[in-house]
Amino acid sequence: MDRTALAADLARAGYLADDRTVLVSALATELGKPVLVEGPAGVGKTELAKALAKVTGRELVRLQCYEGLDEARALYEWNYRAQLLRIQAAHGSDGDWGGLRDDLFAEEFLLERPLLQAIRSEQPVVLLVDEIDKADQEFEALLLELLSDFQVSIPELGTVHAESHPLVILTSNAARELTEALKRRCLFLTLDYPSPERERDILLEHVPGLPDGIALRIAEVAQKIRDLDLRKPPAISETIDWAHTLLLIGATQIDQAVLRETLPVVLKHRTDLDLVAERAGVVLGQTASAGRAGSR
Repeated sequence: MDRTALAADLARAGYLADDRTVLVSALATELGKPVLVEGPAGVGKTELAKALAKVTGRELVRLQCYEGLDEARALYEWNYRAQLLRIQAAHGSDGDWGGLRDDLFAEEFLLERPLLQAIRSEQPVVLLVDEIDKADQEFEALLLELLSDFQVSIPELGTVHAESHPLVILTSNAARELTEALKRRCLFLTLDYPSPERERDILLEHVPGLPDGIALRIAEVAQKIRDLDLRKPPAISETIDWAHTLLLIGATQIDQAVLRETLPVVLKHRTDLDLVAERAGVVLGQTASAGRAGSR
């Protein structure tokens, strides 16, 4: 388990991981254990799964969770229209119903959804179960068999065992408490907003030509903004957009005028915009390197 090599591979894939993230990622690969990644929205949970897919050369299979997600959308369902056509085609024939019933639940009528697709894939995949906390507890129960034994049960076909073990990443924004049964089956990783220095490195990685001093200034101001009581603090992806914006408009520093002009790139709620605009002087004045601009 070469963690140094894994960290370098993740960096080449555009993901700057800290030591704990690298360790858990390596353990997940070596032990074949799912990983539950928890943290606020926009800290890189989904991007970690994408980066791991790149560095391992695996296909990414993604299941986006939402309230009301059920087996038919997550695991499989039967192609009812095709089954109906099969019944109509057999109407009036001498075939027995038992034979027709078996035919109706053949492989050709099975519609794979992400969980079954990941299990039946001949090549190992990265299975991303995104925002598991948005789904119901009933859906968590559906996942337990897959996470424990890498198999799923289909009443009409029997138990389907994994062709190859997927690398499973579950993400959660901690909108609700997940069940202990689910947590017990996973390695656990928490991600938070990065330090200004790490966020500066992320910005420099994703925004070519961005001066080092501006990158650090963006990261410091973003941290001050996140410390406010906002409805939706800016995600890392939004600070990357902000960096692109400042580069495009030729800003060499972030003063109150630049901040007010570019805030809609960073914040997406009117109340947040008003609050940061009102506290602009405090946000900028309390940043240790206020007014500093620089270049590589």
